[in-house]
Amino acid sequence: MIYFDNSATTKVDSSVLATYQQVSENYWGNPSSLHNFGEKAEQLLRQSRRQIATQLEVQPTEIYFTSGGTEGDNWVLKGTAFAKRQFGRHLITTEVEHDAVKQSMRRLAELGFEITYLPVDGEGRVNPADLAAAIRPETTLVSVMAVNNEMGAVQPLDELAAVLADHPKIHFHVDAVQGIGKGLHQLIFNDRVDFITFSGHKFHAPRGVGFIYARTGKHLMPLFDGGGQERGQRSGTENLPAIAAMAKAVRLVKDHEEQTVAHEQALRRALRDYLQQFEKVHLFSGTGPHFAPHILCFAIEGVKGETIVHAFEEAEIYLSTTSACSSKKGETSSTLRAMGVDPEIAKGAVRISLSDQNTMAEVEQFKTVFARLYEQFKALS
Repeated sequence: MIYFDNSATTKVDSSVLATYQQVSENYWGNPSSLHNFGEKAEQLLRQSRRQIATQLEVQPTEIYFTSGGTEGDNWVLKGTAFAKRQFGRHLITTEVEHDAVKQSMRRLAELGFEITYLPVDGEGRVNPADLAAAIRPETTLVSVMAVNNEMGAVQPLDELAAVLADHPKIHFHVDAVQGIGKGLHQLIFNDRVDFITFSGHKFHAPRGVGFIYARTGKHLMPLFDGGGQERGQRSGTENLPAIAAMAKAVRLVKDHEEQTVAHEQALRRALRDYLQQFEKVHLFSGTGPHFAPHILCFAIEGVKGETIVHAFEEAEIYLSTTSACSSKKGETSSTLRAMGVDPEIAKGAVRISLSDQNTMAEVEQFKTVFARLYEQFKALS
């Protein structure tokens, strides 16, 4: 089996899984309990928070645990909108965000907020001048993803931050779910960025756990009320085994980041160089620093994306039709649509997404299978 769908989810690392099991078996006390057994759980919770903060070069008090990227995006967007609504009801995002952001914005629009969607160029990137033109006195939030989950474009966060430098009261949120461990730390943790969203299952941690970074002094309205966990900002008994496992995964991904980036770049380059030889293949993911090392999006003219996915599945090679969250809905990629790609070609878009666990031998096997399937697809089209 060859798994090329790591942007959808990654395999849990064996040592991370061992941490999850160890904590489940030995630290099942509630961190909020007053007894010694609960205190031990609380100590491990603090240790996990501190470990993540150290790896990301931030303060432990700036880390808040969540259930993953969707909750994190919802919390920052809705928490900002509600907390700052007396100052304005205008929010800014882009046309190429993940559904967790897009659907949250649509929900806020139903509640009376006004949303501006910034366009992107042919590479899927925002023009900072468009952001500058969109800002109003009543703007309270700008939300831009770091790495597009469909075709890997890296947004110019440093240039967007420079635009927002003159607007310190506007919250600047970055969805970095696809950005951790990809050589983008300095870009993502810009001094002007206020909130950042992460999801554990994108970097070999368990599903159902994530965290947000919230800069000191920046406030959100809580979405969950209850026992007052996470310093009153996110109530609910903490998923300690998953949190401890995620802390381990963060350390591993940061410890090996340089090697992982180089490895994924080499795999992606080999795949891209091979695919561009075929007349009916359209490559949407470019090269260079404007694109993440692990995502490659392409289409075969005249062939639907789901047809390509299922054909490779029969050869036990697993990839996806762009975003996993919308793949079963049969929707054309919103990112490619925003980039101005011909809708007929966009229907055939598929995504390869790599991890450090993939190998060059798998790339060679993919090439062999692709050559055979391409001839079949040509005959069909």
